[in-house]
Amino acid sequence: MTDMDDFLSLVVKTAGLIDRDRLEGLVERLVEVRDGGGRVFVLGVGGSAANASHAVNDFRKLCGIEAYAPADNVAELTARTNDEGWETTFVEWLRTSRLSERDAVLVLSVGGGDAAHGVSVNIVRAVDEARARGARILGIVGRDGGHTARVGDAVVIVPTVDQARITPICESFQSVLLHGVVSDPRLATATAKWEAVGHES
Repeated sequence: MTDMDDFLSLVVKTAGLIDRDRLEGLVERLVEVRDGGGRVFVLGVGGSAANASHAVNDFRKLCGIEAYAPADNVAELTARTNDEGWETTFVEWLRTSRLSERDAVLVLSVGGGDAAHGVSVNIVRAVDEARARGARILGIVGRDGGHTARVGDAVVIVPTVDQARITPICESFQSVLLHGVVSDPRLATATAKWEAVGHES
């Protein structure tokens, strides 16, 4: 068996362990936010920031959800990091956006944030701000999910099957699961281009 065979086997095994009820809960909360006129703020760093940007595109284009990824605003992100520190980047963005109880924060993170260990503290502070304001806390996170999973309303945990590949599997499944979410009939309000193109037999 090659290393790639091993990786793909790991993908299949992980898919089988995803908690379907948690995934259903995530879809249901997103429907509530959209139908209530709320917004979704998608938080992620590193590879998860790229997934956050992709998610915002799909939420807006395919689901009719007003959505934003703070990490997409490089000017504000770097200004806040420079002037106020990395730990405050997301929470201050949410405050300026007047996060409210109609909104949701969707965390994409391998660990979900852990202030005690100094990991993704900017996510921890943003999640705490969301709780204080009554916003829904959603997530797709890895390992045990850290702070996000402990306090979130609908958080899907990507299970750890291989300690050596926690990050690539988690970030891959963020994308896979989000595509399942945005194509769910309860959320999808538009058809993606290739699905709408007719095919000749």
